[in-house]
Amino acid sequence: MEQNKNALKYNEVWIAQRADPYVYRHSDGKYYFTASLPEYDGIALRCADSLESLPSAEEKMVWRKHESGPMSFHIWAPELHYLFGKWYIYFAAGERDDVWKIRPYVLECQGDDPMQGEWIEKGMMQCADEDEFSFRAFSLDATIFENKGKYYYIWAEKVGVGRQISNLYIGEMEAANKLKTVQVLLCTPDYDWERKGFWVNEGPAVIKRNGKIFVTYSASDTGINYCMGMLTADEDADLLDPKMWSKKRYPVLCSDEDLGIYGPGHNSFTKDNDGNDILVFHARTEREIVGNPLYNPNRHAMLMKFDWNDEGEPVFHF
Repeated sequence: MEQNKNALKYNEVWIAQRADPYVYRHSDGKYYFTASLPEYDGIALRCADSLESLPSAEEKMVWRKHESGPMSFHIWAPELHYLFGKWYIYFAAGERDDVWKIRPYVLECQGDDPMQGEWIEKGMMQCADEDEFSFRAFSLDATIFENKGKYYYIWAEKVGVGRQISNLYIGEMEAANKLKTVQVLLCTPDYDWERKGFWVNEGPAVIKRNGKIFVTYSASDTGINYCMGMLTADEDADLLDPKMWSKKRYPVLCSDEDLGIYGPGHNSFTKDNDGNDILVFHARTEREIVGNPLYNPNRHAMLMKFDWNDEGEPVFHF
C-alpha cells in the first residue's frame, strides 16, 4: 500500500521549489537529490532508497554560504558526483559585493557517507595551466561524466562585451578540482530558439547509451522560452574535437500550454528501481512570472519517463 501511495507521477510537481534538480544514483542503489534552494544560501542533500521516497526524505544542509567574499551569494545548481574515489559537490557562487561574479567551486567529502561526512572547500575549479580563458567570466552549471576511463567537465561561461553570450565548454579533468586540457567550445546559441530574451546555452546533462553520448542543455531566458536542446557524439570519438558533436536543429523539449508546464529545462538523468530511464527537470506551472524571474521560487522539480527512437536517440514528450 505504501508503494501505491507514493507512486511516481510524471510531468507534475515532484519536489516543489527546487530548481536545477540533480539526482545521482550510487552503486549501492541509494538515490541522492540536490538542487538550487529558493534562498540561494547553501547546499542541501536528500537520500532515499527510491525516487518515490525522495520528496519526503529529510533534507540536510551540508554547506552554507560565506558572509562575504567568494561563495557568499547566489549559490546555484549543485551537483553531487562520486569520482576519483571520493564524493564531490560542484556548484556556482557569486560574491556579496559583486553578485554577478559567478564562478565554479568544489566541495570534497571527508567520509564515505555524503550525508554524514564533513564537507571541506577545495576552492574554485582550476583550469589547465596553459588555459588563459576558462573561469575568468560568469561561469556556472558544471556537470561531469566518464568515458573510456577519462572524466570530462562541461560548463557554461559567458563571453563577449555588452550583452554577453552563454556558451558551453568541455575539458578533460586532471583531478577533481582541476582541468587537464584547455577549454573547447562545445556549442553556442546560434538558433532562434536559443536566443529568446538572452542568448543562452547552459545546464548541461549527460546520458550514454549504445555507444552514443548525449548532452542535453537549456536555452533562452528562464521563463516560458526556456527549453532543452541536445548534442550527440560517438563514445569512440575525440570528445575534445567540436566537429565530433552534432547539434539538434530544434529543441527536444519545450513549454506545453495544454499541460500548464512552462520553461522545462536544467535537467539530469537517472533510472528508477525498475530500470526505466527518467528525466529529472525543473519547470514552472504558471505562464506569467510574478516579480523578478530569478527570485521567483516557483521552479519545481519534475520527472518524466522517456523512450528511445529507432535511431537510438532519447525522445522527450509530456
